[in-house]
Amino acid sequence: MSEPSEWLIYRGIGEPHDGVPQLPPPPPWRDFSGGRGTPTDGDDSADRRLGIPGRIAEEHRPGAEELEMINAALYLRRPLLVTGDPGAGKSTLAHSVARELEFGKVLRWPIVSRSSLLDGLYHYDAIARLQDVQIASHTSADGGDGADSAQSVGSYIRLGPLGTALLPSDRPRVLLIDELDKSDIDLPNDLLNVLEEGEFAIPELERIVDRLPEGEADVLDHDGNKVRIKGGRVQCRAFPFVVLTSNGERDFPAPLMRRCIHLELDRPDHKRLAAFVKAHLGEEAARSSEDLITRFLERSRSELLATDQLLNAIYLTHAAAQAGRDRLAELLIQRLDRPR
Repeated sequence: MSEPSEWLIYRGIGEPHDGVPQLPPPPPWRDFSGGRGTPTDGDDSADRRLGIPGRIAEEHRPGAEELEMINAALYLRRPLLVTGDPGAGKSTLAHSVARELEFGKVLRWPIVSRSSLLDGLYHYDAIARLQDVQIASHTSADGGDGADSAQSVGSYIRLGPLGTALLPSDRPRVLLIDELDKSDIDLPNDLLNVLEEGEFAIPELERIVDRLPEGEADVLDHDGNKVRIKGGRVQCRAFPFVVLTSNGERDFPAPLMRRCIHLELDRPDHKRLAAFVKAHLGEEAARSSEDLITRFLERSRSELLATDQLLNAIYLTHAAAQAGRDRLAELLIQRLDRPR
């Protein structure tokens, strides 16, 4: 049996060793900022998706139709429904718009089969409030003041990404509703009224609005900041730039489609893939990986592949395993639509 390649850290030899310091820095799209301060715009997820800030324009250079549809959504204040294969750049589009137009950190709502409209709007922690009331009743002879109890309700409410996007502000936020096609059958219809009216009610606050000082209560937004809600309702002033993404796994109801601007993203061509690699890994990596990009494009004509797979293969073969790069690339870039 041949000796393990030099780039391997785990070698399966059963003997403990301190090989972790040999690992190179993580790929830019897997580099997290916890404990090291925050990125310049407060959104490290944008840096992971867009690549090195100075190369963002090269990484995401929209075509004419793409630019027109994005601007149509901005002008009309309508949600942008972006469809396309995995790795086509649907989620990246939201981060690119937020960065260029200085809309702040993208509010991301990843959709799963159990997601409901309420998950996106807000969460009221009734159990925590009940526990606090019970504790207070044991420490206070008179059970506390009713007005103070009403004011405390806001402490148990946290807005979701959709609710935060609808807060009144002079500049819109970017809301990414990611992979809407993974939701249950009701969510697309449930979104209609909120996206059309740009407002929603918080019944827990509406019921006690007459007992709140000036009818206002402080709650937490999705970013963890305290915000003031008046009259128990959230009403937007600048409608957010809403990006709904779909991998095309299902059709959406006509009422949702007519309220959205629809953009279908084609798979990236060679020029765009090379720019994508350059933005994340640098010019040298892009230049030395022309053959991998070409092979990826050839395979993608008949196989379902994701751009993430190409990035992983280029990073690993460029940084660690030049000798067996073709074999390793084949292992990392496996078709996503193959029978299981």
